[in-house]
Amino acid sequence: MNFFEDILIENAINQKFAFIKLRVDDHVMTLTLDRPEKKNALHPHMVQEIAFAMQFAKQTPDIRAIVIDASGEVFCAGADLKAFMGMVGEFDSSIPRANKEVLIGELFNKVHKPVIAKVEGTVLAGGFFFLAGANYVVCTEGNKLGLPEVKRGLFPFQVMAVLLEIMPKRIVVDWCIRGYDLDVEKAKNFGLVTHIVTPQTIDKTIEAILDEIKANSPTAIRLGLEALDTISEQASKHKYLMEMLQKTVGSKDGQEGLLAFRQKRKPVWTGE
Repeated sequence: MNFFEDILIENAINQKFAFIKLRVDDHVMTLTLDRPEKKNALHPHMVQEIAFAMQFAKQTPDIRAIVIDASGEVFCAGADLKAFMGMVGEFDSSIPRANKEVLIGELFNKVHKPVIAKVEGTVLAGGFFFLAGANYVVCTEGNKLGLPEVKRGLFPFQVMAVLLEIMPKRIVVDWCIRGYDLDVEKAKNFGLVTHIVTPQTIDKTIEAILDEIKANSPTAIRLGLEALDTISEQASKHKYLMEMLQKTVGSKDGQEGLLAFRQKRKPVWTGE
């Protein structure tokens, strides 16, 4: 993980972020998705900022764990497709473009430090990169977990790949094909969620996990997660799957699905 020059990482907390918030306290970096007006949809530069934060965490020995949370009622609604198609809009960020392609499906495995996802809102589509990439997913009861891509003429290619690392193959494929909302209890049974909590107990649960992590050897944990990353060999998948997503978005069905979603009508599929 070397997306940015090391000298840029040194003052990470003092950088100006457009789409996330970052803080470090008691050996823990908290990364907050901070685009609530857009349901924390992943903007291309937001991905750059997340990569910057993850490289900072990896290169900072004092950081022993990472918590990812979100502002607003939606944890993450997936990719901002308009932005990824070139309509990025204006934003104020001091984070430069990475010196190589950032594939978000790889980021969390390569930080080599424990990651906790604090999920208090709806998760859709590409939002599952955070859940699948985390070592612990602490989710409030009754939360909405959905993969609606096929209803919009798309398919969750990269999300499918990361979910297959955790959940049974038939469950993942069925979820991708039918595009339904998955019950949180079922998500826990399938291994996607590790803890189901109430809004009142979520912070206490996360603090308990962090206390256990910080009581153990940071070196042993880092080397163990580095070994896990090496034997998983996920890197080769995500570039191909990003290309497949771009191909699907450019298809007639893909364009029709996105247009119908914006116009709040049923799509008319042609199979092209």
